[in-house]
Amino acid sequence: MTTSVLICDDSGFARRQMARSIPDGWDVDIHFAENGKEAISAIKQGKADVMFLDLNMPVMDGYQTMQIVKEQDLPTLVIVVSGDVQPEAHKKMLSLGVIAFIAKPIDNQKLCEILRQYGLYTGEATSQGRSQNVLVVEPRSQQSELDAYREMANVAMGRAGEQVAKLLGEFIQLPIPNVNLITNNELHMAISDVKSSDSLSAVSHGFIGAGINGEALVIFNDANFSTMGKLLKYHHKSTKEEYELEVLMDISNILVGACVNALSEQLHVTFSHNHPIILGRHCDIDQVLETNSQRWDKILAIEIAYAINSQDIQFDLLLLFPGNAMELVYEKLVKHTH
Repeated sequence: MTTSVLICDDSGFARRQMARSIPDGWDVDIHFAENGKEAISAIKQGKADVMFLDLNMPVMDGYQTMQIVKEQDLPTLVIVVSGDVQPEAHKKMLSLGVIAFIAKPIDNQKLCEILRQYGLYTGEATSQGRSQNVLVVEPRSQQSELDAYREMANVAMGRAGEQVAKLLGEFIQLPIPNVNLITNNELHMAISDVKSSDSLSAVSHGFIGAGINGEALVIFNDANFSTMGKLLKYHHKSTKEEYELEVLMDISNILVGACVNALSEQLHVTFSHNHPIILGRHCDIDQVLETNSQRWDKILAIEIAYAINSQDIQFDLLLLFPGNAMELVYEKLVKHTH
């Protein structure tokens, strides 16, 4: 008997990855949705005996989608496939009725085990996915490139958010990464949301490996230092400057470390890290960008605006890759998804 499977994810790159991960021996009819609103409609049309659901999506996210599934008792078994791997996200979605939670990038072996556990797939567990009729990568275009970079950032963002959530004991609100191909002169546009703050502090972490070099900027609104320090249970040092510096460096080291490790896993590249550099303390964003020594002509800029809503804290992670590194990143993403 054929099973209707719905893959709901705003990323075409991620949808194709998920479709290829479905075991060859499972008799399925695959459908796609780009957001929760489309997914609810598909479920009501009988196209989702099983749904693979992302969490961070526009229009209607995974949390809102599951709330409707639960309230309306819609006939679908839901497995979350997400870059958000925070324990709180797991707990919340399980309470809404999902049967399992798989972290991106998807582990084919784990997927098979979950399907077998719930009697959805009775074939042998395998590390190989569907070999036919599913292409991971669309014909190359700027849109397909941005989609691939955004999905890469989504996974890295989730890993970094998980580490900071554990450190601070708070749920981190994860956004949809903002991905742009820009020139150096347009760099300030990539972090326009940050610019609204009058006073910022920022630190830069460079990384390089296999010909791919990049830079990670962590940008804090100054108003957040005191609250972050309390969450970290830090005691004031002899000076306010030392206290703020410790908060800035500890958060940025954990955030960037987890993010770059996730990039490393996806690209199959080992990155080495440069010593972090303070770009500015208590200054505006233009001063931060002036201090930044990178002067690349073409830049892949990925902005991730984290938030801890319960504490009114916002901080940004900005990943920057020059044009030559960008090409290598795309090649490796494509290579390792086949």
